[in-house]
Amino acid sequence: MRLFVSVDLPDDLAEPVADLQDEFSDASGLDVTDPEQAHVTLKFLGDVDGERVPDLESELEGAVADAGVDPFTVRYGGLGVFPSLEYISVVWFGTETGGDELTALHEAIEERTTEMGFEAESHEFTPHVTLARMEHAGGKELVQELVRERDPTIGETRVEAVRLTESTLTDEGPVYSTVARFPLDE
Repeated sequence: MRLFVSVDLPDDLAEPVADLQDEFSDASGLDVTDPEQAHVTLKFLGDVDGERVPDLESELEGAVADAGVDPFTVRYGGLGVFPSLEYISVVWFGTETGGDELTALHEAIEERTTEMGFEAESHEFTPHVTLARMEHAGGKELVQELVRERDPTIGETRVEAVRLTESTLTDEGPVYSTVARFPLDE
């Protein structure tokens, strides 16, 4: 099973995400993500043996409790790229509020999953939602211009749970399904 841990955007933010993606429609080489599947990845786990899932679920439940994060509001906005404006592989929008809580969740999950033998993150965590991936640099200048000049607000949502998600790769793109949900403390 190809798994990751996420905080999902609600359905009512799919349209604002799609509208923002439309601003990049003239940038050749950009492959946009499905706005209906928009999420913040807290930890990418990769291919996991199904027999490990019960232990993983138990550790994730513990990690969410360890983080000590109550339900909170995230306001999504701003634009950024990875790894840099000179070499763009991912275009994303971030958080205007709620980033500290997302980071606390990530850190608790990271600690528990690396103890289980999952690979540690090689870069600092930046709470973000992937808008598009750059397949080639044809539209790089347009992307650079939009990232420098636009500071959009996507919307806000209440985060009440973290999700263990399975990603099934298909010819039409990944299909996500929930393996388990972990509610935040009230």
